[in-house]
Amino acid sequence: MNIIIIGNIIYKGEGRLGHTKLSNQENLVKKLIEIRHELHQFPEVSSKEFKTTERIKQWLTEAGYTILPLEIETGVVAEIQGGLPGATVSYRTDIDALPIQEETGLPYSSKNEGVSHACGHDFHMTIALGAALVLAENKNQLRGTVRLIFQPAEETTQGARQLIEAGLFSDQKIKAIFGVHNQPGIVAGKVGITDHHLMGAVDTIRITITGKSGHGAIPQNTVDSVVAGSAVVMGLQSAVSRNLDPFEPVVITIGSFHSGTTHNVIAGTAELFGTVRSFNPEIRAQLPQLIERISKEIAKGYGAEAKLEFIPQVPAIDNDPLMTQIVKEAVLETLGEDAVVQPKPTLGGEDFALYQQHVPGCYFWIGTGDKDKGVSKQWHDSAFLVNDDVIPDAVDVVVRTLEKSLDHYAQQSSYGEEKRW
Repeated sequence: MNIIIIGNIIYKGEGRLGHTKLSNQENLVKKLIEIRHELHQFPEVSSKEFKTTERIKQWLTEAGYTILPLEIETGVVAEIQGGLPGATVSYRTDIDALPIQEETGLPYSSKNEGVSHACGHDFHMTIALGAALVLAENKNQLRGTVRLIFQPAEETTQGARQLIEAGLFSDQKIKAIFGVHNQPGIVAGKVGITDHHLMGAVDTIRITITGKSGHGAIPQNTVDSVVAGSAVVMGLQSAVSRNLDPFEPVVITIGSFHSGTTHNVIAGTAELFGTVRSFNPEIRAQLPQLIERISKEIAKGYGAEAKLEFIPQVPAIDNDPLMTQIVKEAVLETLGEDAVVQPKPTLGGEDFALYQQHVPGCYFWIGTGDKDKGVSKQWHDSAFLVNDDVIPDAVDVVVRTLEKSLDHYAQQSSYGEEKRW
């Protein structure tokens, strides 16, 4: 048995570091909750996470991590080398907050007006920092290198792309990547893992309707872009219900409709701004042509013209089967046989999917739901809460996952072929 002391946090392990358990859980919870509450009070929106970045750098540097010199304004990429040779695996967390006024009533509520961690990224950072501390104290046992990615701008789906363009994968060292998101829809103590789609592809559409403006009392001399645009909005619903396989999840939502300047003028132009969500990449590839055809033909029927701008953003989360199995094994070993649950996928997006285009990875959900504690509201709610009691188990799962992935690549190297789980 080995005793590991990190500041005033005491871990008690038997054998492998991924099996670390607590001899004094109160001290661990106190330390990590202090970190989360500090992060929660000072949230920063996407690409403006300057103070958050500096604080993370401070904690990681004190723990012995090397900060990699990527040319990024916010965010941190750091790594620690193990005492044994091996591959490099990575773990990604997000650090940005949302432009939402917090309405939780917590004593440590956001001090930044109109900004809050209403998606739990403070919780995610705390898990990553907790894992970082454990890994640092056990680095001599690590069979390789762990690279931690504290990514900015997840909410705008720009952060992953920024890091990739800055050279995250340019050294070709990273073999696998893992990531976690809280899920209040899953009860605390359970972990949602799937070896297929977990979150949807995200694309943006902008449709410009051009008609002919004129007096509101003389419509016969105009081409009303508001009427044509409204028909396009309704017609786009048939893109899903009558043009695509009903067993393929797709959502087309027009969230913004702007037209006109006053009450008695028929507007000559209208702009529809929306989001498109899907899972199947083949279906996703069909959507631009389908949306354009429907928009143009409907607008034409009203004497107007429609122009589509289709803006690809991120693909769907599609977990690698082998990496998923590694995560499942880690959860079973740390939390027990009944901890793994099959999650219900969502068409909400995640730019973690961009990393999966470079290396195999697994993104999974840590259950935080607890109605007795009021942890039930979904992401982006102004009264959103996370569950601090889940932090210790989440840290243990992440540490064990990274350890097992390094062990996998060490065995692959030893045997000259990939080990199947």
